Amino acid sequence: MKNWHDDSVIISNECPWLEDSNDAMIVADKLGIPFQVVDLSEQYKERIVDYMFREYELGRTPNPDVLCNREIKFDVFLKIAMELGADYVATGHYCRKEVEEINGDIVYKLISGTDTNKDQSYFLCQLSQTQLSKALFPIGELTKPEVRKIAAEQDLITAEKKDSQGLCFIGKVRLPEFLQQKLQPKEGLIVQIPNDSTIYTREIPTFNSKEDELEFFSKKYEYKITDGKIVGKHQGAHYFTKGQRKGLAVGGTKEPLFVIDTDVNENVIYTGEGKNHQGLYRDVLFVTNEELHWLRNDLALKNGESCPVLARIRYRQVLEKAVLYKVEKGLYVKFEHMQSAITAGQFVAWYVKEELLGSGVIA
Repeated sequence: MKNWHDDSVIISNECPWLEDSNDAMIVADKLGIPFQVVDLSEQYKERIVDYMFREYELGRTPNPDVLCNREIKFDVFLKIAMELGADYVATGHYCRKEVEEINGDIVYKLISGTDTNKDQSYFLCQLSQTQLSKALFPIGELTKPEVRKIAAEQDLITAEKKDSQGLCFIGKVRLPEFLQQKLQPKEGLIVQIPNDSTIYTREIPTFNSKEDELEFFSKKYEYKITDGKIVGKHQGAHYFTKGQRKGLAVGGTKEPLFVIDTDVNENVIYTGEGKNHQGLYRDVLFVTNEELHWLRNDLALKNGESCPVLARIRYRQVLEKAVLYKVEKGLYVKFEHMQSAITAGQFVAWYVKEELLGSGVIA
């Protein structure tokens, strides 16, 4: 897939698409299989890049790689592959697929990769049963070293190739420059909130229901400029995300400053000193019904139901114990332990044992 035309926002001296395309062509030639390139840059811009701009503008943090799999690889690309006569689309994701007949229906399961260090099931957390039915993950049972060994034995040019980084099929992107194409720089204040601020000793009310309690703890802290001290300036709150450390350019603190919240309306960044700052932590998040997705529709919770799961809010995060609570307006995820930098716009995915059951966009 060619997904991008504008090389001006790629980190210099790397042209990943061209290199990847040439490598794939050489491997295909060696294995004696047909090779074809499809240009999906128009659809990628519409469905992924424009979505990124919209999300950052709203002060949310998107995950383009999850969307790329749902919207491009297993939608546009899959349809083209089917038109060309393909039976499946195989990808190099470290995850597995299982098929089972349940109550007369064929159910496709998305299972974590055998290599727990490389498990990439999270990136496929938005796939549907139809998309999963046409997917193959041939290296899901293998570890990365085993894959490299097979490639070396076959004398493939990619055997020692570095792992890809950055945006799906685009490569590393200079994010501020990338965002500045649409989102103009705008000077604002950086405010540091003390860890012992009274904001964190808010009074806990008496709750009439479990839902009231979950709603209370899912809400992020609200800050005002007067709650802390002004420690610097930035060029746009929409360029920053919760939990971010780099790019603040503020010195004079014992520990680094972390972004604990952004206010894109007032163009203010709120920060806290150290990775243990209270402003980074929360144990409940919410997903609206519109953003709720079940890979296993047969296991979708009904209103009033709850279910213990393992969940993660970002790729490579160790799975954490949590409980799902389905309510009329959406779904709450309550973690057993406090989570750092629960970020609006990112995806939460939940599992039972090794199977990914569903996901949603954090509100």
